[in-house]
Amino acid sequence: MRKILPILLLAFLSSSVKITAQKVQNLTQYVNPFIGTGGHGHTFPGAVVPFGMVQLSPDTRTLEWDACSGYYTDDNSILGFSHRHLSGTGMTDFADFLFTPFSGKLQLEKGSLKEYYPLNFSHKNEKASAGFYTVNFDNGIKASMTASTRVGFHEYKFPSKEAGIIIDLHHNLHNQKVLESSIEIISDTEIRGMRLTEGWSKRDYVYFHAKFNKPFKAALYQDNKAVSGKQLKANHIKAVLYFENPETVQVRVGISPVDEKGALQNLDAEIPNWDFNKTKQQATALWEKQLEKIKIEGGTKEQKTIFYTGLYHAFIHPSTYSDVDKRYRGQDLKIHTLSSGTYYTVFSLWDTYRAQMPLIDLISPSKTNEFINSLLLKYQQGGLLPMWDLAANYTGTMIGAHATSVIADAYTKNIRGYDTELAYKAMLRSIPYDTTGVKVNHPAIWEWLMTKGKKYNEEMGFIPADKDVIYATSRGLEYAYNDWALAQVAKDMGKTEDYKWLSERGMRYKKYYDKETGFMRALDSNGKFIGPFNPSFSDHMNSPYCEGNAWQWTWFVPQDVPGLIDLMGGKNAFEKNLDALFNTTAKVEGSEASADISGLIGQYAHGNEPSHHIIYFYNYIGKPYKTQELADKIMKEQYRNAPDGLSGNEDCGQMSSWYILNAIGFYQVAPADPTYTISRPLFDKVTINLENGKKLTVRTINNSPQNKYVESVTLNGKTLNSLFFTHDQIATGGELVFKMTNKIVKN
Repeated sequence: MRKILPILLLAFLSSSVKITAQKVQNLTQYVNPFIGTGGHGHTFPGAVVPFGMVQLSPDTRTLEWDACSGYYTDDNSILGFSHRHLSGTGMTDFADFLFTPFSGKLQLEKGSLKEYYPLNFSHKNEKASAGFYTVNFDNGIKASMTASTRVGFHEYKFPSKEAGIIIDLHHNLHNQKVLESSIEIISDTEIRGMRLTEGWSKRDYVYFHAKFNKPFKAALYQDNKAVSGKQLKANHIKAVLYFENPETVQVRVGISPVDEKGALQNLDAEIPNWDFNKTKQQATALWEKQLEKIKIEGGTKEQKTIFYTGLYHAFIHPSTYSDVDKRYRGQDLKIHTLSSGTYYTVFSLWDTYRAQMPLIDLISPSKTNEFINSLLLKYQQGGLLPMWDLAANYTGTMIGAHATSVIADAYTKNIRGYDTELAYKAMLRSIPYDTTGVKVNHPAIWEWLMTKGKKYNEEMGFIPADKDVIYATSRGLEYAYNDWALAQVAKDMGKTEDYKWLSERGMRYKKYYDKETGFMRALDSNGKFIGPFNPSFSDHMNSPYCEGNAWQWTWFVPQDVPGLIDLMGGKNAFEKNLDALFNTTAKVEGSEASADISGLIGQYAHGNEPSHHIIYFYNYIGKPYKTQELADKIMKEQYRNAPDGLSGNEDCGQMSSWYILNAIGFYQVAPADPTYTISRPLFDKVTINLENGKKLTVRTINNSPQNKYVESVTLNGKTLNSLFFTHDQIATGGELVFKMTNKIVKN
């Protein structure tokens, strides 16, 4: 027995050390939700779980561009906590059901409520982690937030015996209209309500059901004036809840896009008890499971924080939009029920098709299938695949047809957990100028969703900029890419005539290229270039170029880089033009220039998506060292562990996904061509835990900040004699080994 006890003690101590080590190695410790809350990153710091319906976060402002997520790091007061937010967008919506705590007697103005009761705070008294947010206000109130997929969990600690919470159903961002709202006091511990808003999403229905752990006395207000009764229906309403000797007040808030019953069912199913810490731990565990899909070794703490915060941002959207009973509001605004899976919204497709969706294709193809099935339901119920889907609404935001890019890319990667014939039909429907059977919720959407650029592209073979089409040149270039992407699917399906027709359309980018200036330019109705021409000029809302200028858009030919090389006069001329892009004056001209053109290296704009593929073009002409130099520079200079650590909008995970893929060591230039090209890996070892149970390991030999050049690469023990490899070569696992050097390697 004497021998057994020491052995047991040793085993216990060893186990404890292992558990402690595991805790120290948790990946959520590297998540900093404040990255992107400054500059123009437009992220929020509040509580959310992967792809959650709820984003419970503080709102500090309601107006100006940097109110897009509701929170901005320069502010020192909080208006309250609302339940849905967008991560990194350039437009704004949501901010539903603002809860504002107050301590002491509520101050009225001549018997009326003030519009807001801001709470002052210092950022040193504010903390956030994956799935959790907390702040100590200057007046002594402590507010903490966590969440499940469809439920927000608040906890307020009050310093006074008299305190309360204002529930504001009128609060909004950027003056969105509240078309309808209602609230009902069910008991002294429960309250429910709904609102219908017109903002970016023209008809956004959202319902809530809230349960409190302490009884309250309630008063209802319309237009900030007290009204009697326990129910109220109007477009500017609030409830004020008063607590006696509250100490700690907890409130669980279920939300739903369907109805109040759905909100209650979501609440009871996901957070049925009052254990705040347990819910917080569950949220953390969900994020840990998500982050563990990619494990990195080596690198600095700063790099790990940027990487895992990027992974966190990459998994916030798309957002769940179906209730626990599988009901959801469809693109026709009617209520439908899923047979299986989850229905999603917030598809920022113009941004995310480039890197975020390819990242998810690699690590979570089942999630890709769910996303595509959601897009196909939107097509069936609304008549068209969305461009930028938001809360059962077509917004028509941005350009192109990038649901096609996402679906075609998944198809070419053999990710096909959906009706492929239906998908083909849906993608084909995005091409013509035809409003038949398409359901929109506001007439203003038509000119964006069904742009006349489609009509001209069909009739004239190009999109003229002297007609009523904004961003004509950019649209023409993007439609060419979209049509090429669909052509790849047509070819595989044996649709020969479609393949020929789509392939011709995919080469129409050549019509916009001016050999004299070396730029893609605007054409008039006769196919002639429009002058005067200044490639550095930008006008955000009156230009042939979308959120960019000719410098950036000349390179939007990801589908045919060899063709672009030939168009420019061969590899030497192509390299000269590329070099000019990165070395010219970093100045955008024009009094109304797009603010999205940011993160400039010369005229390359990393702060916005049209530039994200360009640095890899050097790989196509045998100059990979230039790609590696630029990737190294961008990762070091344009991503930082700070509120202003992003050089542009996060854009629902795209900005971060670019970093993640490059830090691993490769990037996909043209979704729908399942080919990756070599970049500059940052870490000694990356292990990607694939969904099929296999592992893809990326090892980097001689890794150091100085060794930014790739000397050689092996894939599964064989030398990679190309700068490119396919998705099939890594989708079933394997080992990719980079050998680095500090010397330029010329191919």
